[in-house]
Amino acid sequence: MITNRLLVFLLLISTLSVSGQTVVDEPFNCFTLVAGKGATTDGSVMLAHNEDDYGQQIVNWLVVPRQEHPEGSVVKTQWGGQIKQVRGTLKYLWFEMPGMSFSDSYLNEHGVVVVSNACHSREDSADLTQGGIGWELRQVMAQRATTAREAVVIAAQLIEQFGYASSGRTYTVADPNEAWMLSVVKGKHYLAHRIPDGAVAILPNYYTLGNVNLSDTLNCIASPDLVSYAVKRGWYKPETGKSFNFREAYGSESSLTHPVNIKRMWGAINLISSRYFEMDETFPWIVAPQRKVTVEWFANILGSHYEGTPLDLTDGYTKGHPHADSADAICAAHNQYGFVAQLRNWMPAEPGALLWMMPRRPCVQAMIPIYCGVDSLPSNYTFRNFRDAIDHHFDKPEDLFSATPDHIYWNFSRVADSADSNYLRRARQIGPAAFKFNRNLLLNQEQFELDVLKLGQTNKKAATRALNLMVINKTDEWLQTIRKILETQPAQW
Repeated sequence: MITNRLLVFLLLISTLSVSGQTVVDEPFNCFTLVAGKGATTDGSVMLAHNEDDYGQQIVNWLVVPRQEHPEGSVVKTQWGGQIKQVRGTLKYLWFEMPGMSFSDSYLNEHGVVVVSNACHSREDSADLTQGGIGWELRQVMAQRATTAREAVVIAAQLIEQFGYASSGRTYTVADPNEAWMLSVVKGKHYLAHRIPDGAVAILPNYYTLGNVNLSDTLNCIASPDLVSYAVKRGWYKPETGKSFNFREAYGSESSLTHPVNIKRMWGAINLISSRYFEMDETFPWIVAPQRKVTVEWFANILGSHYEGTPLDLTDGYTKGHPHADSADAICAAHNQYGFVAQLRNWMPAEPGALLWMMPRRPCVQAMIPIYCGVDSLPSNYTFRNFRDAIDHHFDKPEDLFSATPDHIYWNFSRVADSADSNYLRRARQIGPAAFKFNRNLLLNQEQFELDVLKLGQTNKKAATRALNLMVINKTDEWLQTIRKILETQPAQW
């Protein structure tokens, strides 16, 4: 069984129509893992996420500070709706993909992380108000929520008010104490459930929440007519004697049975679970892990191409690179970044909550630590300031590369392209370097954070600068390392 992505390198030497507008929500966008604090080695809540998006993309790393808003101001939705703005919004890190309706990730000042996965529903006659809500939903959660549960409640209220403007989606929201999955359906239906502390949840691109106790309001939040509406539509028939199953009632049959979703679920669950699952089994939405989860283990799974299994179509990379099939693997051709969020409740969020970012493709990148307390990043990490990014998110340049030639994203993209040119050889070259880089970071993490905490007691600005410099220095260090490999070690045999 594969236990570490980088060791694999060493061993294998891997539509919706709304008011006349069309929203394209691709079926295989994103993959997520989340572990409760009782399932991890250090007692943190961990959330691992691959952001998958087709076409030419770029990822902006933005820091949005706290903001005060005039009384009566509103947030305008993509389709003309208006959300009442709160007086004060929180600081948050925003990983923006310009022009995309369902792709951004967030980490706010309280350590609340928000990500999402496309999960197509069977809804064909949704109730939408003012065109519905889509892109703004996660941003509002990040701006306002101090906990994951609060984020879910905020989202539920907005969905009930506006309706969701996409076929379906599952948001995973985590904080240093707990994590939730919020599955939304086109229109005004949703189901949210808390991840048990000792469990790991796996989410490809279909609904995984099935039989849950809807009366357990401590751990479950659902739209009031979730069951009765399913009965009305003929999606759930109580007379059969079967208990209500959300994914069976609301999930698109094509998504629930699609081989890509089944492969991703099968590949991940058999890396995590203490028991083996056959491909044709009904997978549970949560499992008890075979051992306590680590950052490296989750990162390994994000970089998986099913190495060592019958699904490895490259035969250990000897038959080409593993991204030729754009959607099949967990780490796919259209992956734009992956990260593991490590959220710890025994220290302030500034150093206690961080994302271990792996830009472009996690299979060939080291982990860059991005701490919650960061308050600024260099200009080449984005191509516009946060105000312009919010106001002009959907004004995407026709040719992103020509518009942003100096953006740091393209450095990571070139690494991925070079790796695919001869994946077997590049895996041998990059893998050990990334393994060493990651291991040194993890070995020194505790001391660095203790130093930041101590510094913060007397000089908070200096502590923040230390967090800023950690991102910048480690990004530069990794890019210098990888540049040396690419320039001095040819990809061809």
